[in-house]
Amino acid sequence: MSTLNHLDLDLPKLEFWFEFGSNYSYLSVMRIEELARRTQVQVLWRPFLLGPIFSSFGWNNSPFVLQQEKGRYVWQDMRRQATKYGLELRQPSVFPRGAMLPMRVAILGAERPWMAEFCRRVMRQNFVEDLDINEAQNVRRALADLVPDPEAAIVQAQSDANKTRLREQTAAAAARGIFGGPTFFVGDEMFWGDDRMDDAFAYAAQLRHAQLQEQLTLRK
Repeated sequence: MSTLNHLDLDLPKLEFWFEFGSNYSYLSVMRIEELARRTQVQVLWRPFLLGPIFSSFGWNNSPFVLQQEKGRYVWQDMRRQATKYGLELRQPSVFPRGAMLPMRVAILGAERPWMAEFCRRVMRQNFVEDLDINEAQNVRRALADLVPDPEAAIVQAQSDANKTRLREQTAAAAARGIFGGPTFFVGDEMFWGDDRMDDAFAYAAQLRHAQLQEQLTLRK
């Protein structure tokens, strides 16, 4: 009988839909790689724009701004969650911040090795350093030592083809029924919010365990 170490089985996949202007996406971006390693789940990075999603609901801003009571609560909750996870947090002086340029870079780098670190750097700029993440100089700083030529990456991110990719991915998010960020999918199973990220990984890990058991049974 073969052992688990010899099974040739792809890791289960979890789609991570997020936006750099999203405060709860900050918590998820900073934690997701560690959870992926711990549960042996592959993360598929899915950057998308929340603005068009909100506009489709008739909103011209984040619900955390439109509803003042919710907004006051959210930053209390963010402080508690950041403390729980051992993360730094500074409430941005501008919220939500425009993030078109780093989002275009993210759609360019979604399948590249530097994606996770780039996203962490942008999120730190927004929610720890209180910087304008849409400024080219800050995007260049986030790309520094991750790519050979940060300026070339920014130029490529601003190409018409890449802009179209981000628009199409945002349309795909709407088609999947995504209404906020972060959102996670394991297959067709949807999980919304940073407080459901652990559940999403647990679900993916359960699927992996079931697949492994099936493989072991077949190999007996």
